Amino acid sequence: MKIAFFDTKPYDKPSFDKFGKENGIEFKYFETKLNEDTAELANGADGVCVFVNDTVNAKVIDRLCELGVKAIALRCAGFNNVDMKYAYGKIHVLRVPAYSPYAVAEHAMAMLLTSIRRIHKAYIRTRDFNFSLVNMTGFDLHGKTVGVIGTGRIGRVFIDICKGFGMKVLAYDKFPAKDLQNAEYTTLDEIFRQSDIISLHCPLTEETYHMIDEESLEKCKKGVVIINTSRGALVDAEALLSGIKNKKVGAACLDVYEEESELFFEDYSGHIMQDDTLARLISMPNVIVTSHQAFLTEEALYNIAETTVNNLVDIFKNGSCPNELCYKGGVAEDCKSGKCF
Repeated sequence: MKIAFFDTKPYDKPSFDKFGKENGIEFKYFETKLNEDTAELANGADGVCVFVNDTVNAKVIDRLCELGVKAIALRCAGFNNVDMKYAYGKIHVLRVPAYSPYAVAEHAMAMLLTSIRRIHKAYIRTRDFNFSLVNMTGFDLHGKTVGVIGTGRIGRVFIDICKGFGMKVLAYDKFPAKDLQNAEYTTLDEIFRQSDIISLHCPLTEETYHMIDEESLEKCKKGVVIINTSRGALVDAEALLSGIKNKKVGAACLDVYEEESELFFEDYSGHIMQDDTLARLISMPNVIVTSHQAFLTEEALYNIAETTVNNLVDIFKNGSCPNELCYKGGVAEDCKSGKCF
């Protein structure tokens, strides 16, 4: 089995080489992202392996099918970069629904603590032997209200972490879990109205696009902290920037950004930043931006590779895969039968 692997980074190879070798899969690694111009690189491959910023639109899908590619293996949980409606019946789309919810949830809390306790500023100061505590005052998490939007695996782990800090947790999910503990379900409006901190752990859909915008921020408490480790377009970056400037938003912790596809995972330190909105966000003293690294732990990389390889083995050798995405019902969801078409 030959798989064309796009958007390759050095940390991808060890785990994929290990599991590939064990299962008779040969990965051909490409540093370039998959798009209409690079789809030709998949010539001779049985499948492609792609990540969050690869483009899998109708034209790419058509070209992959022309080249004989039978499967698209997403090495991530999200699939908003894939035209699932167009893919249905043409090419199998597989994903990794869970790799390490702890990695992402812990990163969200790490960003929050770093921000509110000024850890990043303290590090810079003490490196210059500046031990002043002026403008370093933070606040306790204990007793604060956190609103968690999305109560899947990651959201639940984040809820547990917040409860460990003695926080009151409000939750919202379009499909509430019957067995949710440590949190109280409420409406989005109540999340915005009551929360001192709002953390996003939901997928990007038409409904959730720009969930955090000018209107929703207007409903929030003054000084609200926004955390996004999910998908960049959940937050209207211009509205967030405006909220920071007028002091409605007290801090923002962003591991994702809505226009990240041409920026994140790359080194632009020697270049002029062309994205003015991102440049202004990064320049704000109360904003922390990390470049989509919440998933990046040894455990997560191992699990991602193992599940992706198992998905490929299942679809090519067994003819079905429990992690195949299906569009039978007019919406993309995990295939209940294990065989979408």
